[in-house]
Parts: sequence; C-alpha cells; structure tokens
Amino acid sequence: MARICQLTGKRPISGNNVSHSKRKTKRRFLPNLHTKRFYIPEVDKWVTLKISSAALRTINKLGIYAYLKKLESKGVDHGVIY
Repeated sequence: MARICQLTGKRPISGNNVSHSKRKTKRRFLPNLHTKRFYIPEVDKWVTLKISSAALRTINKLGIYAYLKKLESKGVDHGVIY
C-alpha cells in the first residue's frame, strides 16, 4: 500500500540528510500514518482508514461523520464508501 493519508492526502516528501560537514544525501520524510477502524453511527458502518496523525486529531475534534462531510463538500475524494 502507498504511504498516503486517505483523508488529508499527505504523502512522502524528499529532502536531504545534512552531516556536520554539510555533505548532503537524499532522504525521504514519511508521514505519520496509522491504520484505524472507525464506527460511523449515522450509517451504521465500520470503515478502516489509513490516516495521518493530523487527520486523527481533526476527527477527534469534529467527529468522523462531520469530517467526511466537510471533505465531501470541498470535493475531496476520500475513498470512503458509506
């Protein structure tokens, strides 16, 4: 599976490791992803999502159903079928 958050779209970015002598080598910065199951009582379904920690904090704040509706209104395809 790809290392992409299903809700926010965060994905790996590239950068440099910089040593003490300022020598640069390529590296990847990976998003902090978690596979999590959520229960959506409004539609009586469980969904499994691969989400970033930032998305998880937003879900804790708004609720999963409200967050999915907000993304849907913005036109973001989150891939959750409910």
